[in-house]
Amino acid sequence: MTVREPDIVDDATRAEAERLAALDTSLTTRRRSVRERLWFLRPAGLTVANVLVFVLVSFFLVQLIPGDPVVSATGGRLSGAELEQARESYGLTGSWIQQLGTYLTQLAHLDFGTSIATGRPVAQDLATRVPATLELVFWGLLLASAVSLVTAHFIVTHRRNRFAKLLTAYARSAGALPEYVIGIAFLFVFYAELHWAPAPSGRLDPLLIAPPTVTNFPMVDALIAGDPAAFASYAQHLVLPVVVMVVAHSPLLIKMLIVNLDQAIDDPATRFRVASGASRRTVLASIYRRALPSAVATLGMLFGLFLGGAVVLESLFGLGGLGQYAVDAVNASDVFALRSFLLVTAAMCLVIYLVTDIVTMLLDSRRRAGVAGKDA
Repeated sequence: MTVREPDIVDDATRAEAERLAALDTSLTTRRRSVRERLWFLRPAGLTVANVLVFVLVSFFLVQLIPGDPVVSATGGRLSGAELEQARESYGLTGSWIQQLGTYLTQLAHLDFGTSIATGRPVAQDLATRVPATLELVFWGLLLASAVSLVTAHFIVTHRRNRFAKLLTAYARSAGALPEYVIGIAFLFVFYAELHWAPAPSGRLDPLLIAPPTVTNFPMVDALIAGDPAAFASYAQHLVLPVVVMVVAHSPLLIKMLIVNLDQAIDDPATRFRVASGASRRTVLASIYRRALPSAVATLGMLFGLFLGGAVVLESLFGLGGLGQYAVDAVNASDVFALRSFLLVTAAMCLVIYLVTDIVTMLLDSRRRAGVAGKDA
């Protein structure tokens, strides 16, 4: 990035830059209060509170589903005493207060109940589904971050370039096309027409044998087993859904980075560093340090979008992860599986939001509790 050195730096700009430098908590010797030293406890406490609230929300949302879940899951084959016995075994008898008490007691023991549709413990089903979905989301976030950083850097440093203007228009289209539309279009082009992508029928080629399960992350298990063929097959089946995620959601991050980089470049602190003869690396580090906090928060929000998009993409590409599990639970009226899906999904998003909050506050100490307002 080339930052043009101004011809004249007025006294006001210099004074403002010096004030901003003085506000940097890494340069001050002021004794910090207990609240400032334990700034991370506030976001952690809010995360715990939000999880507890969502425990209740997930319970009541599932309770509002009409019909008897046991009747729906068994296709009406049970009646009379058999139906009542089955409902009692699943803890679906009694008042909603009693059912809530049973639900909270099970959660306290990390027991998500037994799936009505599969007859297996829900925790066991989630242990095999969640890692596969997280693997898809991880690669999507990693590629989206790399693409967004490179694209935003190119746009900011090549304003008059025609390709940069085209990329800017793409960044402004954030959210214009939903993932399922892009996914169907990509399947038609790259699978049906060009035959570049593998068939959307799972994560592994049907002619290959799945490696032994160790971590439940398919690609990691393939590496542990030393099976390059399985690893390559897993990777090939993830390429298209990951690209769909990136194409659908990267514009949001690119647009945020462009705005933040423009503001950081025009900041008096940047002008002061350039005028002071700071090295290019120092200027770039200063610019990105002030531009990244908001982008990191946006990246946390993208995790939620990617996780929600996995519900559609895993069904569309036949990947069989957490999203497909949720669809099957809805179709079977499996209250235990659906309730656990909602809770686990919310918990994962809240944990990621906590991580992004902490990283944002590490990048910009003025966002911490007890600091904001004192340095203004």
